[in-house]
Amino acid sequence: QVQLEESGGGLVQPGGSLRLSCTASGSLFRLYFMAYYRQAPGKQRELVASISSGNSTNYGDSVKGRFTISRDGAKNTVYLQMNSLKPEDTAVYSCYAATNFGAYWGQGTQVTVSS
Repeated sequence: QVQLEESGGGLVQPGGSLRLSCTASGSLFRLYFMAYYRQAPGKQRELVASISSGNSTNYGDSVKGRFTISRDGAKNTVYLQMNSLKPEDTAVYSCYAATNFGAYWGQGTQVTVSS
């Protein structure tokens, strides 16, 4: 069983920045495929960004050039740095981990971009 603890959401003005964090339990974090998804009201969940165990990254088209995903093996944590935020980035952001034991989701954190 892998537990994911998320933090870092909140309210920010357009053009601002936020950093989300997701800390995973267990000693095999280095092997996990990690990702952030988001879901806005009335919309389907979409991939925001992912990072493999080898640090290969992938981004959704709408966030390329603005968001950066990274991981810190010493802290069992993945980060999503979000810059130049737009109102359309407003959503619940959820951390995801794919491991040898299965797939796991964090509890989700609300990000609201509004003036």
